[in-house]
Amino acid sequence: MADSMSSSFFVLCCLASFFLLFFSHSPLQVAGSDAAAHAPTPAKHRHRWVGPIGHLLITVGVDGSADFESVQAAVDSIPENNRKTVTIRISAGFYIEKVVVPANKPFITFQGEGRDATVIEWHDRASDRGANGQQLRTYRTASVSVFANYFSARNISFKNTAPAPMPGMQGWQAVAFRISGDKAYFSGCGFYGAQDTLCDDAGRHYFRECYIEGSIDFIFGNGRSMYKDCQLHSIATRFGSIAAHGRKSPEEETGFAFVRCRVTGTGPLYVGRAMGRYSRIVYSYTYFDDLVAHGGWDDWDHASNKNKTMFFGVYKCFGPGAAATRGVSWARELDYDEAHRFLVKSFVNGRHWIAPYDA
Repeated sequence: MADSMSSSFFVLCCLASFFLLFFSHSPLQVAGSDAAAHAPTPAKHRHRWVGPIGHLLITVGVDGSADFESVQAAVDSIPENNRKTVTIRISAGFYIEKVVVPANKPFITFQGEGRDATVIEWHDRASDRGANGQQLRTYRTASVSVFANYFSARNISFKNTAPAPMPGMQGWQAVAFRISGDKAYFSGCGFYGAQDTLCDDAGRHYFRECYIEGSIDFIFGNGRSMYKDCQLHSIATRFGSIAAHGRKSPEEETGFAFVRCRVTGTGPLYVGRAMGRYSRIVYSYTYFDDLVAHGGWDDWDHASNKNKTMFFGVYKCFGPGAAATRGVSWARELDYDEAHRFLVKSFVNGRHWIAPYDA
């Protein structure tokens, strides 16, 4: 009897030990502990991005067969704080109007029928006066201004038809397009003007297979932008310049990166100018026709020692004008490690908002 009781006691002890060991390492216990360790933070600390929900198609045509006859009317029809992906399909034709896409209308695409077929144009200059009687100044001359995030445009052109000024003339800045929103994408678009054609104002932008034409600083602003497989065409008569970048401090991540572009037209032409003290412009794998001015680059005012703080560089560029882009000591031929960040879409954080087939 004693042996039987001892045996039973031993078995009970073994079972108790087994259950204690099992439950102390059970998945339920571990999951509970892990859940506590990784519990979701309060809503006020989370930054979860919510994308658009649903899609809306709006049509625009000059012949009266579409939803609207003007592009601005189509934009105005979209509700504020829009949450849908909106495609505004714009039929072939010339739309003589000034268009504004406000900041509270994101996720809009202008879809044209071809760069030469669908055109939005206007003609304001900086010295012209607005409705309030004051001079417009440069930024408000844009034929199309976009302040919204997640804007895109495909197969369409934007023009400012004001005449081209001679170098040094005041008040003739005339912007065709202004992009001030973040994460904007352009494909197969045309930008036509003279002085200050494209105002690449602020935000991250990606231009693919676009045509950009002008004479003086015809790409300017403080955007963080990549131009890939674009044609940059100069119509300068005496002297011109392609890009003027406005980076103001070394902490800003802005800059213009030109990759596999073609520079054509008339010169002599500076390829970059230091609008900001920390201006940053890089050309990679880019063809330059024989139109680059002696020295290639301009430090804007020749007085503020910007050549000590700016970042101008070229990487594996070619063509009869390429040698001139290395004409000053402060515009360097980069090595691969220095150039790499300006070659890939991560320069504009594109992996997060540009589809692989769009890059």
